[in-house]
Amino acid sequence: MKTDVIVVSSKGSRMETALAQVDKVAAYKGLKGKNALHLRLLTEEMMGMMRSITGETDGKFWIEDADGVYQLHLQVVTRMDSQKRNQLLAASSTGKNDSAKGLMGRLRDFFDRGADEDIASFTSPLLLPGMYGESSTPTLDWEWSMMEYEDALSYRVKQNDSAAKEAWDELEKSVVARVADDVRISIKGRTVEMTILKKMA
Repeated sequence: MKTDVIVVSSKGSRMETALAQVDKVAAYKGLKGKNALHLRLLTEEMMGMMRSITGETDGKFWIEDADGVYQLHLQVVTRMDSQKRNQLLAASSTGKNDSAKGLMGRLRDFFDRGADEDIASFTSPLLLPGMYGESSTPTLDWEWSMMEYEDALSYRVKQNDSAAKEAWDELEKSVVARVADDVRISIKGRTVEMTILKKMA
């Protein structure tokens, strides 16, 4: 099953409609208690990230499910170029994107910049171990998986990597990391898509 696609705005437009759609899916599929709550929590986290994306932009939200696995999708065509982003960062006292903390903050950075530049130049290196699939074309195609990220971090924590330990602490505090079975980010040209996967018992 795939729901209708809802266009949501970084300014908050139609986010309540998206949340209402989640409740309808839960009711239609007979999800109760913890399962229904988890689906809504994950959607709220996704909408929160959309709300904090730099600049005005729209995103497409929809839900798919098959064999008890629910997929929440958020797709954004990035509109921010290097010049606009540099102007925004110049207004910050540190000249950095101070809000890009925690797992969702770091993932939001993908949506902020998309494939505008080499992704390694702006996102935390700790996110890179979960990435794969760089294309040889001028526009970059990337994919990232939280499961692979967790595996890479776990290995680095065992090697006493202090930066990895800090990232692991952030991961453990993340609602999404605790509730979701996986989070996948794909960048194809200027289109960035997040998919949160949750298997219902």
